[in-house]
Amino acid sequence: MNQEAPKSNPTTPMNVAVRYENPAKRPTFTYIILVFTCLTYIGQLLSTRFVGFDVPATFGAKVNELITQGQIWRLVTPMFLHASLLHIGFNMYALIIFGHRLERIYGHSRFLLLYFLAGITGNLFSFYLTPGISIGASTAVFGLLAAEGIFIYTNRRFFPNATYALREIIMILVFNIFIGFSMPQIDNWGHMGGLIGGLAFAWFAGPLIQIKKDITEIRLYDLHRDSRIIWISGVHLFIIALLVVIRIMS
Repeated sequence: MNQEAPKSNPTTPMNVAVRYENPAKRPTFTYIILVFTCLTYIGQLLSTRFVGFDVPATFGAKVNELITQGQIWRLVTPMFLHASLLHIGFNMYALIIFGHRLERIYGHSRFLLLYFLAGITGNLFSFYLTPGISIGASTAVFGLLAAEGIFIYTNRRFFPNATYALREIIMILVFNIFIGFSMPQIDNWGHMGGLIGGLAFAWFAGPLIQIKKDITEIRLYDLHRDSRIIWISGVHLFIIALLVVIRIMS
């Protein structure tokens, strides 16, 4: 994205361009996740209709006893399973709203790391603190909500309406927490875990925009390099793996 520097700014030479390009031009993986999740839900409906039980949920839902027996994939697969049309509709709507912006800002690989690490962290919290069976992409969606807030906060000098935007995100969060505690079937610990997982990843590995000036242009760049993103993700995964082992062995 190239544009002329604002003429009303007396500190910026009129022949200097401001240059910044988002890492991703299209939210490709947002739509891939959306389509895959919807196809999985169709598979749930069809298997229930023709086989007599929900095959994807049977083999993929978060069931604590089965995870302790070694079915570790159940910390990942619940993100693609849903209990109703309203359930998947709400989560996929939120995925489009937040993923559409975040994937272009984060880039494809970092967005995938954010989505999966937040979702797995949410399911890990649920594994520790919620005895019931749970499914849903909301663990990852809460992570996206946290990442949106962290991006605006850490780069607030580039957002004239940062305070308003952050207040709006907090209101959305409070509303969803209220709904969660008013409906007993909602996995609130999973939501909190996803929120914390997304917040931690976004804080340490999310885009941190800096300014670099020279004679001909002002360039905005991300201070967090790929190497940092890789080792932050590695630490995140190590902590998850360690906590899973501790929970299974306890």
